[in-house]
Amino acid sequence: MPGFRKASAASKAVDIAVAAPQVIAHRVARMALAGPLPDARDRKEFTGMVLEKQLAFAQSCVAWNTAVLGWQMQWHRQWFSSCLRGDYAGAFSHMLSPLPLAEAGEKAVAQTLEPVRRKAVANARRLARTPLTR
Repeated sequence: MPGFRKASAASKAVDIAVAAPQVIAHRVARMALAGPLPDARDRKEFTGMVLEKQLAFAQSCVAWNTAVLGWQMQWHRQWFSSCLRGDYAGAFSHMLSPLPLAEAGEKAVAQTLEPVRRKAVANARRLARTPLTR
């Protein structure tokens, strides 16, 4: 898509910060209205809210590890190829350059936040259409 840029870590954090309170408010209201004996619909929602967090956390861990491992492999490949060419000054300057690390870190954080953002925004949309009681 022309002009399309993947969302940054900051924009994903903002999405989570907007969606999460909406989801929490809806669910807490449902818990209060359900009382000590929630019906099947509420039990399904309350069970799902626990399981979805575990899944999103696992997906975030995989995304983080994949991003960091990919960056490490790329960094070592560039460093090693500089050494093989005899460009030791380039290899040394590559080791000291903070910019690739900062870019890789931002990308890793954005990939890590994505599963949580996706679920929080989807829940906010879904629960906005769901009545608190039947």
